[in-house]
Amino acid sequence: MSQPLSREARGFPDYELPRLVRLTDNLHGAAFFLMKLLPARHMLDRAAADGRLKHGGIICETTSGTFGLALAMLAAVRGYKLILVSDPAIDEHLHKRLLELGVTLEIVEKPYEVGGFQTARLDRLRAALEANPGSFCPSQYGNPDNPRAYAEVAEQIAERIGHVDCLVGTVGSGGSMSGIARFLRHLNPDLHVIGVDTPNSVVFGQPDGKRLLRGLGNSLVPPNVDHRQFDEIHWVGAAEAFLATRLLHQYHALYQGGTSGAAYLVADWWARTNPDRKVVTLFPDEGHRYVATIYNDDWLATLPGWTGVLPEAPQPVAHPSDVRPSWSSYHWDRRTLDEVLAAANPAARDIAEAA
Repeated sequence: MSQPLSREARGFPDYELPRLVRLTDNLHGAAFFLMKLLPARHMLDRAAADGRLKHGGIICETTSGTFGLALAMLAAVRGYKLILVSDPAIDEHLHKRLLELGVTLEIVEKPYEVGGFQTARLDRLRAALEANPGSFCPSQYGNPDNPRAYAEVAEQIAERIGHVDCLVGTVGSGGSMSGIARFLRHLNPDLHVIGVDTPNSVVFGQPDGKRLLRGLGNSLVPPNVDHRQFDEIHWVGAAEAFLATRLLHQYHALYQGGTSGAAYLVADWWARTNPDRKVVTLFPDEGHRYVATIYNDDWLATLPGWTGVLPEAPQPVAHPSDVRPSWSSYHWDRRTLDEVLAAANPAARDIAEAA
């Protein structure tokens, strides 16, 4: 007789890996149901295996996006208690779904003057961990099991698509792009990697500010972002990303979220500019949470910067601080963040050379 599946082993394996869809002659999309399920499951498995996460234990994390949903789904079927720290920008429908899944949701109402909501949330997270001795924090921004989880995606891409010349994807925690790029470069050291960020995100050297496009970018630089993996960085604004999301649906019948639109905009341009090179781009989540926003024409018409027309190409910039509001690009050349900022800033370069 077969053994019953333990609660700790339960999950959603058929939802973890993407569908690989050929969009044009040289462009493929890796469309996820919910990308964060894969690293969330991997991190919980590793923590349970080495004793950091106990049977029926408590998980504490800070997130305002789909990583929280992935944790909530896994906690519900595995019998863990989940405490999530978020802020008022959390999507209304996601908020309701998290509560339905039994999550204890703590909302930080006011940002710090320095570090904004991100730092304020981290402080609240520390308080939650102290109040619950023995609880486990996945720490998606710094946990090396996050990028390691994406070895499965890299293997799938290599087996199904073969040689890949260019990988394009959005960057938030750093796990997916840093992980997949690192694994695919074992097969092709010349792989061209393009990271997609958004204006007012500090991840690639922008000053911190308000961001209309959620799900990518950050107010802090996550340790899991391996800047040395990236050849180019593109910064895409919300209006351009949301229009590209709609076009991805209209042209290719892929019903995805706004971060997918940002990645599609950049990948489609690069594929057209390099017709002899094979491109793969990542689409992190489906569009059902965005029915009232991205897929609502009336809502889009009120969006700052909305024109209903996409730029034909990005505007190249000489420094990350020169990023334009719509769509800009910069040759990163596989350097660290410090190297890029020092090279672009003469005063910082002189200090670095003197050291």
